[in-house]
Amino acid sequence: MSERPQNDDPDPTPDPSDAFDDMVEAETQRDPDLAVIEAGSRTLRTQAGPPRGDQVPARPVDPEVDRALRAVEEELAGRWGETKLDPSIERIAALMDVLGSPQRAFPSIHITGTNGKTSTARMIEALLGGFELRTGRYTSPHIQSVTERISLDGGPISAERFIETYRDIAPYVEMIDGQQEYRLSFFEVLTAMAYAAFADAPVDVAVVEVGMGGTWDATNVIDADVAVITPISLDHTDRLGETPEQIAGEKSGIIKKDATVVLAQQPVDAASVMLKRAVEVDATVAREGMEFGVLSREVAVGGQMLTLRGLGGEYPEIFLPLHGAHQAHNAAVALAAVEAFFGVGAGHTRTLDLDIIRSAFASVSSPGRMEVVRSSPTVVLDAAHNPGGARAAAETVSEAFGFSRLIGVVGASADKDVRGVLEAFEPIFAEVVVTCNSSQRAMDPDELAAIAVEVFGAERVQVEPRLDDALEAAITLAEEEGEFSGAGVLVTGSVITVGEARLLLGRK
Repeated sequence: MSERPQNDDPDPTPDPSDAFDDMVEAETQRDPDLAVIEAGSRTLRTQAGPPRGDQVPARPVDPEVDRALRAVEEELAGRWGETKLDPSIERIAALMDVLGSPQRAFPSIHITGTNGKTSTARMIEALLGGFELRTGRYTSPHIQSVTERISLDGGPISAERFIETYRDIAPYVEMIDGQQEYRLSFFEVLTAMAYAAFADAPVDVAVVEVGMGGTWDATNVIDADVAVITPISLDHTDRLGETPEQIAGEKSGIIKKDATVVLAQQPVDAASVMLKRAVEVDATVAREGMEFGVLSREVAVGGQMLTLRGLGGEYPEIFLPLHGAHQAHNAAVALAAVEAFFGVGAGHTRTLDLDIIRSAFASVSSPGRMEVVRSSPTVVLDAAHNPGGARAAAETVSEAFGFSRLIGVVGASADKDVRGVLEAFEPIFAEVVVTCNSSQRAMDPDELAAIAVEVFGAERVQVEPRLDDALEAAITLAEEEGEFSGAGVLVTGSVITVGEARLLLGRK
């Protein structure tokens, strides 16, 4: 990293607790929303750069490759599920050791938070790629194919490379399995594969999203120069804690000594925990709403037009082809993270090349996040699976699409706050079709329907246990309004539901 800001205080050893108190005071007193600067009626849309190959991959065409990939998928699926948290990085650390510590072969940007991690990771990846850096990106869960989780140069790793990477590390995985009380989990093996693939490529920088939490997450064997914390809300409360403050304590574990922390807007109690951690490890903090943020945003055709304030100055007329205020905030966080990676703000007050920033943002996509997959009627997919994500999705679909009547298709996991998700969508859904995806974690549709009836009323709820039938029912309900009515369908509740709906609707 570049040099840290100079401290002009004559006392070379200031009391860390004073610094912490000052930061908490600033965080507490600030308005949580930036003042919006009126942008007028600009219609300028920047041109996207070349396609980056970030489409969701289909099954391999070659039957031999497909069989080999299915064999690897079956082996991984037979391991401990990624949603079962074991508070230890002992196994993954042991595996990294016998692999020769591939995670230390490249600098990295580490991302945690409750919502917005994958979209932010994709934006960071696009920005870094715009500056001709070779990138590796590791995100989870996947929409349709497990190969999506490991990306090189802006696109998912090929099935052949995925298989080869697994075979390369498999003997070492078996070795560690035999030495530990528990076998390596699904997520631990995938994490090792990602780090091995990045080292082998090799990449100039890795963009790594945690699986769950932070401190004990398998990804946390890296020492990232930049730690990004997207908005924290309640999710995985049985594993991470029941309050934002408790969850923040777990997630702040990715903040390492001398790193730069890019902090999205947070609940004050959560922000306090993360600021305290930053002081303890002498990390530099950049806070949304103070050091960086969204200065203006307006709805544009196919997305939104933004003016962002970065660590080094303003970036006007940024076209982002994603919908919603939450994506604008994700963009501000992503920009600050990339600036921090390049040393902007650490003794250097300058902006990055504006044309590159514009082109990179214009090239961003985020499958399964307010993604339109059908027209007449319009069908939108969004992977919201907790109340915070559902509230953002509800606000976004109202702003971006303005449907005259919206039908919801909801398939959720049993371990989520399903009532909170349904309550967030109740004001915008005229009717809701509850269903079930193929996951073992899926909530029984009758159980989901019982909660939906309490939230919506029986007359607004329809039950279709099969997802294909649910989609057909919702589209039929939307079509009843007539071809030009402006009715639409939103499929949501789970990443798995969205991925399966994507396949059923022929999206590749």
